[in-house]
Amino acid sequence: MSVLTRDVILRELEQGRLRIEPLDECQIGAASIDLHLGNELRILVPNQNGPVDVTDAEESSMETEVIPFTEPYVLEPGRTVHGVTRERLVFPPNICAWIEGRSRIARFGLTVHVSSGFVQPGVSNHQVLELSNLAGVPLRIHPGTRICQIVLQRTEGEAVYRGRFARQDAP
Repeated sequence: MSVLTRDVILRELEQGRLRIEPLDECQIGAASIDLHLGNELRILVPNQNGPVDVTDAEESSMETEVIPFTEPYVLEPGRTVHGVTRERLVFPPNICAWIEGRSRIARFGLTVHVSSGFVQPGVSNHQVLELSNLAGVPLRIHPGTRICQIVLQRTEGEAVYRGRFARQDAP
């Protein structure tokens, strides 16, 4: 597997094999593409019944709610919310990616994924971001911010992800 550089990314986009919508060419770096924070957040709701069970059967959406994200949101220290990329990613079956933070964002103590930074080949979705505040102060996050980047890789072989999040559009 190899990381795709700007010239290869541009060629894949031009040929229509790779689609990122919307996309401005200035988002494409030397070997990554910047993505923006979309306009919805999924937040945890207080659980009145004690601890949340973390099992294979438990759905995280059972303990959360989606809220509109049109104004800045204050993320308290130690808290995590789910955001979603503004951009829809459409990958061919031989390209996958890794979501990474941007250093300008990380310097504030904001992470963009807790542990699910891999984007499967063949997806057609908006990527959910696990925004966590590791700083000792509240952080005001804004919709539309260039929040993360993806690093694209060519796979050895082809595959298409058909799991439960293959076509997600909301956090």
